[in-house]
Parts: sequence; structure tokens; C-alpha cells
Amino acid sequence: MNRLAIFDCDGTLVDSQINICLAMEDCFARAGLAAPCRERARRVVGLSLVEAMRAMLPEADPEFHVTLAEDYKLAFHRLRGQGLVDEPLYEGVADLIDALETDGWLLGIATGKSDRGLGLCLAHHGLSRRFVTLQTADRHPSKPHPSMVEQAMADAGADRATTIMIGDTSYDMAMARAAGVTAIGVAWGYHEAGELRDAGAHHVADHPSDILELIKALA
Repeated sequence: MNRLAIFDCDGTLVDSQINICLAMEDCFARAGLAAPCRERARRVVGLSLVEAMRAMLPEADPEFHVTLAEDYKLAFHRLRGQGLVDEPLYEGVADLIDALETDGWLLGIATGKSDRGLGLCLAHHGLSRRFVTLQTADRHPSKPHPSMVEQAMADAGADRATTIMIGDTSYDMAMARAAGVTAIGVAWGYHEAGELRDAGAHHVADHPSDILELIKALA
């Protein structure tokens, strides 16, 4: 069986929190709502947009969650059109990708981003051809449902024993556990290390280079 390393995107590969917070503030303002604090906005990164809006406004009507999610997309597009979207790779991530490929791992992504948003992000960093499977919120239930991981494994010809999920949120860890794969949390993202462990992380890495050592220990 092939070995597969699946990455989350926002908070794991790239730091996109400023873009997310600005788009969230914009769509809330256009709906006549007080903007959520940025810590609250970061807490829902990783969920699909409708689920994120539901988490922030649990008492609102479900149709309003859908409307707000669409307004968020429009707000993000406006930011991109103004040249304000910045999604830098975290330090050490490019080296980790290189090292995993050199060691024979196939790479995938499971993200709450849309197909379009993920495609633009990967193209910007020259990573479009590095991943053999791309799973997004456009085609799957929201994390922590295991659908994204299960499809990624099917695409890559990997099984549970040869797959790891690398992510920065409790949703990523719960998704990995639900799919029966090894869950590796990263401490440089949007949820604290303790939360990742509580959600089922087998290991938490402080730096991308730590993941290589963890993988050796799992072999």
C-alpha cells in the first residue's frame, strides 16, 4: 500500500488568518451584525463555511447561515480582487513537503477551503502538482466527518495503516480518528496543543521538521 500524508491547508500549510478575519468582518457588517472577535473567527477555521456560521450564530435561522456563508465568499473575492489576500507558507513547510516526497510519501490535502480557493493558494506557491489528491468543502461534509480522508485514501491507493492526517485544529484530529488514521497535530496553527490532544491527536509537532521524526517513530 502507498503511504499517504494528508495536510490541512489553513493554519497548517499557510497562515491565512488575517484574510479569514477580514472577510468574516466584512460579511457580518453587510448583514448588520457586530463583527466576531478575531479569536472567535479563528476558532471555526477548518469547518465548512455553513458550519462555521452555525457555530458562531447557533440561534440564527439555517437559511441565514447559508446566506452569510455566500456573503463570506463574496467578501473574500473582493479582498483577492484588491490584492489583499496573503497566505504565506509557514516556515519549514516547503522543506517538509520536499522531504516527504523524497522518502516516497504521496501527498494530499483535506481542507475547508473551496476548490477555487485551494487552487489559487497552491498555484501561488507553485505547489499545484505536488499533491495527488485534493479534497475540499465543495464535495464533502464538513470536518470532522471522515469523508475527505476516506476519499483521499481511495485516490492514493493507501489504507488506514499507511495514512497520516496533519492539521492544526481539533476538527482535523477528530476527522483523522473517525477515519482510523494517525492524527498528527501542529502547534503553529489556530488551536492549542492541549485541544489537539483532547481531540485525539496521537502526536503534536512544534515545527514541520518534527513531523519527519514522528513519522520515523511510527514506521
